[in-house]
Amino acid sequence: MQTLLWTLIIIATLGAASYFRMKLMNATIAVAIAMLLGSIFGPVGGIAWLVFLIIAIPLNVESLRKKYLTAPILDTYKKIMPEMSSTERDAIDAGTVWWDGEIFSGNPNWQALHSIPQARLSAEEREFLDGPVAQVCQMVNDWDITHKDTDLTPEVWQFLKDNKFFAMIIKKQYGGLEFSAYAQSRVLQKLSGVSAVLSTTVGVPNSLGPGELLQHYGTKEQQDHYLPRLATGEEIPCFALTGPEAGSDAGSLPDSGIVCKGEWEGKEVIGLRLTFDKRYITLAPVATVIGLAFKMYDPDGLVGDKEDIGITCALLPRDTKGMEIGNRHFPLNVPFQNGPIRGTDIFVPLDFIIGGVEMAGQGWRMLVECLSVGRCITLPSASAGGAKSIALATGAYARIRRQFKMPVGKMEGVEEMLASIGGNAYLMDAVTSLTTKAVDLGEKPSVVSAICKYHLTEKMRQLVNDAMDVHGGKGVMLGPNNYLGRGYQGAPIAITVEGANILTRNMMIYGQGAMRSHPFVLKELYAASNEDKEQGLNDFDDAVFGHIGFAISNTFRSIWFSLTGARLAGAPFDDETAVYYRSLQRFSSNLALLSDVSMAVLGGELKRRERISARLGDVLSYIYLASAVLKRYDDQGRLKEDLPLVHWAMQDCLFKLETALTELFENFPSKVMGVMLKAIIMPFGRSYQRPSDKIEHKIASILQSHNGSRTRLGEGQHFGEQDCLMGDLEQTLKDVLASEPVFDKVCKAAKQRYPFTGLDAIAQKGLELEVITEQEAELLKRTEAGRLRTINVDDFDPKELIANTQAAKPKRRSAKTTEAA
Repeated sequence: MQTLLWTLIIIATLGAASYFRMKLMNATIAVAIAMLLGSIFGPVGGIAWLVFLIIAIPLNVESLRKKYLTAPILDTYKKIMPEMSSTERDAIDAGTVWWDGEIFSGNPNWQALHSIPQARLSAEEREFLDGPVAQVCQMVNDWDITHKDTDLTPEVWQFLKDNKFFAMIIKKQYGGLEFSAYAQSRVLQKLSGVSAVLSTTVGVPNSLGPGELLQHYGTKEQQDHYLPRLATGEEIPCFALTGPEAGSDAGSLPDSGIVCKGEWEGKEVIGLRLTFDKRYITLAPVATVIGLAFKMYDPDGLVGDKEDIGITCALLPRDTKGMEIGNRHFPLNVPFQNGPIRGTDIFVPLDFIIGGVEMAGQGWRMLVECLSVGRCITLPSASAGGAKSIALATGAYARIRRQFKMPVGKMEGVEEMLASIGGNAYLMDAVTSLTTKAVDLGEKPSVVSAICKYHLTEKMRQLVNDAMDVHGGKGVMLGPNNYLGRGYQGAPIAITVEGANILTRNMMIYGQGAMRSHPFVLKELYAASNEDKEQGLNDFDDAVFGHIGFAISNTFRSIWFSLTGARLAGAPFDDETAVYYRSLQRFSSNLALLSDVSMAVLGGELKRRERISARLGDVLSYIYLASAVLKRYDDQGRLKEDLPLVHWAMQDCLFKLETALTELFENFPSKVMGVMLKAIIMPFGRSYQRPSDKIEHKIASILQSHNGSRTRLGEGQHFGEQDCLMGDLEQTLKDVLASEPVFDKVCKAAKQRYPFTGLDAIAQKGLELEVITEQEAELLKRTEAGRLRTINVDDFDPKELIANTQAAKPKRRSAKTTEAA
């Protein structure tokens, strides 16, 4: 019994040293002291000391450790290390490690999170949002755009150019606005609440494209020529990357540029003969300058001694001879300008390469570095903006629309939908605020950008589905008064672009995260590939034994957190959110442990076990999303009235995180290891359930009335004048809320409970009974008119719905033509 007791004491000492991540020598001393006490007061004898010394001496004597431990491990590591393509290496090297690194650390620094300054607009940015952005929102009519014109009006296009909407990322020295990433996000959120075509048209030139690439990599001549023209809208840019054979797998694009001599402007010069076939290119039909990605080859050695130079980016003017451009795709009745670009044997000079010949072959690195920023802003912001507007609109509609003599929003099934809409909208706005602030602080968070792109576009798809369920026929019947239909139709568009969501979840989030954000994996990889063997051995020694200590630490931390429910873990606040900080600390340690086990068990096979990678990525993602929620709650002053939204978002994240863990254990390739991991991480089963009915009732109530939480939820969105759909809906909600007490007075005086319809007649009845004033009667009449506008749907003369079939007939390309292109 005494032997068991001292064995447990020594293990506990090792566990405590690991939990607090003591240095190796200090941990060794701590265990030695425990053993010494065991020798004095207990049964610890010579055999135990011999085992201890056999382990401790090689670990702590550097020369012995490197010779007998590190070197053999390094040799084995090199044999099992998975091959990495140049495009994979560029993707991993791109960007920076930020809060994702803290998540992988197993012990996130919450003080560091909360010390990040709150994202705020400058006076100039606020003025732009309240001025030109609000004005253009008032100018657009989404029904006309999507059904009649299939484009923005010429007046709107000119307004966007005149007010430099396409120049938010361009520096002021070139005539641009040089707005912060946060300001760009707020602009796109406001625009997306009015028209997806409008937000897409503005978002793309300010994301990955010629403007961004030129500012970072262009030659001075290219910058001085193009950037002022892009700033004023004289040039409209697009970027052509995707083609029929290379979508999400952009590294395999077949488009080529062969270095050769040719004639340009009457002179023989060295240039490129380009052949390419691109599609899905946003703004291509109206673009005047085209960014083009292709693989560059130099078979005759005209620019160097390397034949396969690699992916390269160039800029081509629209009037480049031989380029086919102008046709349009028709993306799901959300007709932003989008189309194909093709060319065969087009000759251009070498100075068309972005950055000149020096940047030849650097195109993929350029793209992934810029994408790590762009994916943080454009699609997440458009999704968040749409979510905020839909949340307020659906809450208003649910209160205005009545069935069974009560607002439909009081039905529990509808409350469930409203809670999902409100909770997700709160989370999505929190994520965009935190992430764009990181960009403004100089980060290029490539892993976080993939999380944002995937989860916010997926949440938008879920949210608009929920909203359609609440609206029913109102959402189904398209027309000028339908503010949901086009968003519902177009939801898959965001899912497919900037890396398809299936790819992003199954390969990119964790695939990049495990390499990029883990504190030791990338160091080991680089050390193993170091051609300087001595330096490589030294670096590998530091990395691999740091990694071993890290894994032991996270094992003990995971066990401790599981046994205690993380109740003893630290939290920066002692309030209702403390449990969430503790839970996230627990799951951070779990993620670090699971990463090490998965990489150790599966090795290079891990990147081919996509569903394992996806579930690990879900754990990483939900910790990040939940962190953003906690950050937002703190930034906004920890307002108690917002807690239902916080609780819903946090509990939804933690429930889905545990679901990912459960599925990971059940499907782990090694069944024994899956059982062991579950025993360590979830020995007592699940800790979190879905958000309760009580919380969801509170959120539904928030969305259906005017209050501070609802105002903050929709902050920055456009509601315009009363002739604006959203503005009219908001005003009708206010009128309904104000009318209900007046309506009740009439019912009480008449001793009859009328349905909340025909309010103009109710007004007359109230006047006859002399229980309401003329002003109250006018309120009831105005409310009735607004109520009918809200619940009614559009209908059309049959002739209006007949398309011009001849004009609409698509141009089909034969296989032979496609092959030739």
